Amino acid sequence: MSFEHKGPVSASNFEIDPRDLTYQRHQAVIRFLNGVRVGLASLALLSGITILGTSANALLVYNNTHVSSDFHLALWPDEFDLRPTVALVVGSSIVIVANLVSLIFSKAKVLQNRTLVHNSVAFLAPFVGFAAALIGISFFYAVNASTMVNTLQSWSCQWRYTDMRMEPYFGTLCSQSEAALYLSVILVPVEFVALMVAGGQMGLERKAKAFVPAKPSSPALS
Repeated sequence: MSFEHKGPVSASNFEIDPRDLTYQRHQAVIRFLNGVRVGLASLALLSGITILGTSANALLVYNNTHVSSDFHLALWPDEFDLRPTVALVVGSSIVIVANLVSLIFSKAKVLQNRTLVHNSVAFLAPFVGFAAALIGISFFYAVNASTMVNTLQSWSCQWRYTDMRMEPYFGTLCSQSEAALYLSVILVPVEFVALMVAGGQMGLERKAKAFVPAKPSSPALS
């Protein structure tokens, strides 16, 4: 019985291309940033839904209980400004749409393969959400700071401790208005961080393209 002598295996056969290691590190960071971005988008979406629900309900209660000035027992003053609450409704609606689109593009495999579209939406969605949240909260504070005209929040919180057995339940309206306001304030830094994460992810994906491993060539048939 003869044994074929096999020579020592060269260590070079197990060498890993540094470009492959760099590419793998970039991909790991990209996956991490994508997970953070998706988490922030989900948080922004839930916040937007809550803001829209509370603000829209407050407007609905106002419309159901508001009467003309001919009534002597009107629950709401004649000089009244609904624009701050409307601003929260509009802003939260934009935030919901933007983050919903972002999550759809992040989860749909077909859309993920379209790199240009996917990256554009990943960056534009938090940008639109940040702009909507910032403009909405700025407008709210600008109008609500007036001491001449009442807003839905200022009026309902002024009478929040009034015992009421039917709508408008000023105490509940005040709590809803404050919850929508606080969430809107929190939404601004959330969308800003999401925007920064999306920008970092896009930049890293561009760098990673330079380290994509080359496909091994097929062995030539002899």
